[in-house]
Amino acid sequence: MATHAPPFKKQDQDWPGQEHKMGPKPDYGYDSYKGTGKLQDKVALVTGADSGIGRAVALAYAREGAHVAIAYFNEHKDAEETKRVVEEAGREAILLPGDLADDAVCQHVVEETVNKWGRVDILVNNAAFQHDVVDKFTDLSRERLERTFRVNIIAMMRLAQLAHPHIKKGGAIINVASIQAYQPMPALLDYATTKGAIVAFTKGLAQQLITEDIRVNAVAPGPVWTPLIVESMSNEMVENFGKGEAPAGRPAQPWELAPAFVFLAAERDSSYIAGEILAVTGGTPTA
Repeated sequence: MATHAPPFKKQDQDWPGQEHKMGPKPDYGYDSYKGTGKLQDKVALVTGADSGIGRAVALAYAREGAHVAIAYFNEHKDAEETKRVVEEAGREAILLPGDLADDAVCQHVVEETVNKWGRVDILVNNAAFQHDVVDKFTDLSRERLERTFRVNIIAMMRLAQLAHPHIKKGGAIINVASIQAYQPMPALLDYATTKGAIVAFTKGLAQQLITEDIRVNAVAPGPVWTPLIVESMSNEMVENFGKGEAPAGRPAQPWELAPAFVFLAAERDSSYIAGEILAVTGGTPTA
């Protein structure tokens, strides 16, 4: 189980970042995660599942017994690797590329998941847009603001609305918030603001759906070594990533996030937990 610490080598990537080009490669748990059947025969729709946290969750869910719908933007090589490891675990997988900023794509990924398996047991809203850091908030263009909100919060709400009729009792919706919701970085103000909205959305929706025995929770990661980092931050920030952002002195690897998602998805572990924001931050407080 790798736990890489800075300094990291310089690496420039354009948006969207791609995991297979990173160095060191993120550790998503391939050699370490062992399942125990907690999600046997469940159906999980995971957005942003081509790489990073999403891939780690897809792998863990598959090894826990779930079939996985892999929604992603256009990182086809990375997504194929996620599909391979899900199928290697003996589970079924489908690839669902597309831009979640487009409502038609949100509808498509839910429809295709339901067409394949007849239901959605677990919806993981992980996909997010984070682009170049900016020195001043006035430098944020209207186009960037709209894209960040469309992908990070509007698509999340739409996917929950669309999936809801297909989620039976005992199902789960798991959103991905961030330490940025609590300790916003000024240079990522648009991203941080959407993460604050996700916290409110999670807490509010949880109160509605718990009456239907559907649990809504969120995971709030701290710094995590994923393609989002190398495509959006300067070389200097990448080189020292995680050193100053968490008391642990390093970023998390994706495998370190996956157990939180399994816990919140498994009814036998979290049947009475709703509206919770589970922080996985390397020691950084969220309150």
